[in-house]
Amino acid sequence: MSDFYDALEVRDPAEREADLFAALPRQLVHAQTAAPAFAEILAGIDVAAIGRREALARLPVTRKSELLERQKQHRASDPFGGFSATVRGPSMLRVFASPGTIYEPEGASRDYWRTARALYAAGFRSGDLLHNSFSYHMTPAGSILESGAHALGCTVFPGGTGQTEQQLEAMVELKPAGYVGTPSFLRILLEKAAAANVALPSLTKALLSGEAFPPSLRDWLAERGIDGKQCYATADLGLIAYETSAREGLVLDEGVLLEIVRPGTGDPVPDGEVGEVVVTTFNRDYPLVRFGTGDLSAVLPGACPTGRTNTRIRGWLGRADQTTKVRGMFVHPGQVASVIKRFPAVLRARLVVEGEMADDRMTLHVETADDATLEPRVAEAMRDATKLRCDIVRVAPGSLPNDGKVIEDARSYK
Repeated sequence: MSDFYDALEVRDPAEREADLFAALPRQLVHAQTAAPAFAEILAGIDVAAIGRREALARLPVTRKSELLERQKQHRASDPFGGFSATVRGPSMLRVFASPGTIYEPEGASRDYWRTARALYAAGFRSGDLLHNSFSYHMTPAGSILESGAHALGCTVFPGGTGQTEQQLEAMVELKPAGYVGTPSFLRILLEKAAAANVALPSLTKALLSGEAFPPSLRDWLAERGIDGKQCYATADLGLIAYETSAREGLVLDEGVLLEIVRPGTGDPVPDGEVGEVVVTTFNRDYPLVRFGTGDLSAVLPGACPTGRTNTRIRGWLGRADQTTKVRGMFVHPGQVASVIKRFPAVLRARLVVEGEMADDRMTLHVETADDATLEPRVAEAMRDATKLRCDIVRVAPGSLPNDGKVIEDARSYK
């Protein structure tokens, strides 16, 4: 098993699915009873009976914006808005703040954010010295990777952000085996080293996150002897997925249950279609259920060539919140989705907003077979939902882009 962090990574997919859904009812009951927010969100639902994806998909999605609003409403009594099942003391080591402001707890469990798996896939091993340039100030990014490194048996230099010259000096003198942080800051460090004619021969691997990691930058790092891989993690959920040596998408972490849903809804899309990433974790301290990340991605077919058998996703493909203001009215992806649900003949739809400011035009492009009666009925439903006039254009099935966009703002702002 030296190529894998543990045996969970090579389970039969059917066994993994059975294990996840055997554990899910217990986690849902825990969320419903230990986290006041989910006691309200899941009120009246027999969560102990939810043992299949179809049943899970009927539960409400809780998005980050809703978490923030609940936190704001309950600031005086509970800064976590009822989502945390832990209280201050030995079971809560730290509290972090992310922009919003959203407060996140860190529990006391080993590898709380489960990032050791991603570090292992990136080539880190026990005994390595790891240079961590994620922020340690207020936000949890530095601790997210540090906790995984400690679980793996690595030593960590807490570089944090900024102070480029001092960080470079530490790299020269301490000779870390690898780097974790944003790809852009690693490039800055390497360019500074080159300008100073300083070599960093010990630095051979990197786990990168927090921003886009394009193939061009990956190749640039490889030319300098650094094997860079990326991971997808959030302060709320911990590790979601990680890159392997195959470099074919990101493999899901073993501790999450992921769905891809149509933006603005909680409806799962077929594998391969771009939609919003929705995650349920098995974290007992912070038991998030169907948490909408607001990020777009899609499931890739087949298994990872490395032998890992978990589902793969394409990685970060943009943001799912496409709310757009048209003639002074907000139009939401959920409104479009609610209309489309009423017409089974419509396979997919895309609302395009065109024109110049103060001269907005909405056109709903719908994938459907020929049906002359469909257009006026859909137009009326759109007007009911949005209070705005909308033209309807029928297009051939499969012709709309698979990019997760429900609303495209194509207006000119010049």
